Amino acid sequence: MSKREYPDRPVVGVGAVVILNGKVLMIKRGVSPSRGLWAVPGGSLELGETLQQGAEREILEETGITIRAREPVCAFDFFEMDPDGRIRFHFVIVDLAADYIRGDVKGADDALEARWLAPGDLDRLPVSKNTLKLLQSVGFIKN
Repeated sequence: MSKREYPDRPVVGVGAVVILNGKVLMIKRGVSPSRGLWAVPGGSLELGETLQQGAEREILEETGITIRAREPVCAFDFFEMDPDGRIRFHFVIVDLAADYIRGDVKGADDALEARWLAPGDLDRLPVSKNTLKLLQSVGFIKN
């Protein structure tokens, strides 16, 4: 069991919305919560990191892509309860806008896959509800 499971306080998660040539950088999650769903890349913020530093590190680890993280574009709570009603996961997630710098996309670390996806690709994949809301809020996909 990871220290993210059954936490005694919320864990700060950070992700990045990277759009290049009409496509968004996405990963297929390889760990719980949301294992097997497509989402923007990200992970847990480490002690002493800024949001930007955490997003840049996580995106490089999960996708092989170097980015420049900018301002937050979305923040939300994520809870998952176990069958006994205990909180299994509690994240406060901050997603940032980011610019592609360099690299070839490849899934690594906690990502089973990583790809650049067009808006129409998302209809054919299991995408997390929070990711769909995020991509709508930044204008990448329509409601």
